[in-house]
Amino acid sequence: MATVFLARDEKHGRRVAVKVLRPDLAASLGAKRFLWEIGIAAQLQHPHILGLIDSGEATGFLYYVMPFIEGESLRGRMDRGPMPPEEVVALSRQVGDALEHAHRQGVIHRDIKPENILLSDGHAIVADFGIATAVTAASDRSITRTGFPVGTVGYMSPEQAAGFAELNERSDVFSLTGVIYEMLVGQVPGMWPSEESGPLGPAPGVGGASAGPESPASAGAPDRRSPGAGRLPGRGVRRKAPVHRPPGGRDRGPGGRTRCVTDPVG
Repeated sequence: MATVFLARDEKHGRRVAVKVLRPDLAASLGAKRFLWEIGIAAQLQHPHILGLIDSGEATGFLYYVMPFIEGESLRGRMDRGPMPPEEVVALSRQVGDALEHAHRQGVIHRDIKPENILLSDGHAIVADFGIATAVTAASDRSITRTGFPVGTVGYMSPEQAAGFAELNERSDVFSLTGVIYEMLVGQVPGMWPSEESGPLGPAPGVGGASAGPESPASAGAPDRRSPGAGRLPGRGVRRKAPVHRPPGGRDRGPGGRTRCVTDPVG
């Protein structure tokens, strides 16, 4: 969806991250509507949300500028090894607080995944607020030009995967539960639930660890999920045995593969 460049803000003497949308996507969206939607996300002010410094259009390219964060993504942290439950709870609460703040402002992230959660000095910072929403709103639909929903398989909610344009905060709640589950177990559940799905059983190799009452498999229907992301993290997260990651690192979906429906961003 976008290409990331490390740049230097000459005026303020700092490094920044510049994300430039693909030319074909920028042409199909139109600058005015896209930048208006990005501007809404720019109003978010929260310690766990990566802010927006600038956005604009240059020679047909649409771009937005964000602070450069020293550190790693949550994906990088998970790749380094098992995460203790205390760390999972702390990071989950921070992400949940960030989402709940955005939801109160009427902003839905739509693409919560480990790659969009940055870690700086042990604190979680949610990145790319507004980008998926802007693409969806600017195109007046939730499907990209390739025919896939805006989002990432393995984390997007069933209603988002179905292409519903009118999503609410419960869609982000579903994505966050998938991330919490992956932090504990080392892999995503691997399937989308249905409304008839039963509760997610004990995580394999964890001896009863779970992502809380609102587990991905028990929250197939939006009205069965917690309406507040801040209420979810830490509820029921426990562990009675060491977490063991799948052989070869992580298994991020059916067959050990992750399928992104948009180009990787960040």
